Amino acid sequence: MNVTVYTKPGCPPCDATKRKLDKLGVSYEVRDVTVDADALARVKTLGYNGTPVVECGDVHWQGFSPDKCKQLADNLTAAQPVNEQAAREYLEETA
Repeated sequence: MNVTVYTKPGCPPCDATKRKLDKLGVSYEVRDVTVDADALARVKTLGYNGTPVVECGDVHWQGFSPDKCKQLADNLTAAQPVNEQAAREYLEETA
């Protein structure tokens, strides 16, 4: 699932959000609302007037929220397909 962070230059909450997502290992696309008219329109369509805005599927929020970043990372990890061969090998090693 794609994660997008709508941001603008000189925005400390934007920078904090990107650092938190990086720390959690979440891949994301950055869209600068000051130079990308489509990004600005998307933020407004979602009902927000400021940055950062994080969007992933039907989930989105505005502002720096470490808890929501963590929840997003957990949900993305849970949604990844299981490597069945690696799981079998792990279970055999621990049996």
